[in-house]
Amino acid sequence: MAACDEAATEVIWREEVRPEWIDYNGHLSEPYYVLVFGHATDAVMEEIGLGEEARALHSTSLFTVEAHVRYLDQVSEGESLEVRSSLVGAGPKKLHLWHEMWAGGRLRATEEILGLHVDTVEGRTTPFPEGVAARISALLTEPPEHSGRSIVV
Repeated sequence: MAACDEAATEVIWREEVRPEWIDYNGHLSEPYYVLVFGHATDAVMEEIGLGEEARALHSTSLFTVEAHVRYLDQVSEGESLEVRSSLVGAGPKKLHLWHEMWAGGRLRATEEILGLHVDTVEGRTTPFPEGVAARISALLTEPPEHSGRSIVV
């Protein structure tokens, strides 16, 4: 389920943790964090005008080319997840997304994504349509403090 009002700069995705997503340590397994973040990305795509209908009509899509996940706290079976997604950067063919996964009032994980708008017939990047670019501009917000981090040992 996704929600976004006209004044908001966040797109919200909600989902329950399923039993089959729990690993041998008794909490949400790594790939399912990314799955839920992927569902949230789909909700953002719908919100900005790159939903299923638009993808079929224009033969374009958003391809994730880079992602960085931070696992901050465990998530248990049956918990209600809320992913708050923000657009923190954009170019004519690029989109920088920031996802925050919340459960029980606590931030559990974040994912930062760089997506490219791709013509799926030609197999190369293409500018966002005018209406999509306008919607992206309307939703852009400042990147959070942890955006752009790299792994350091």
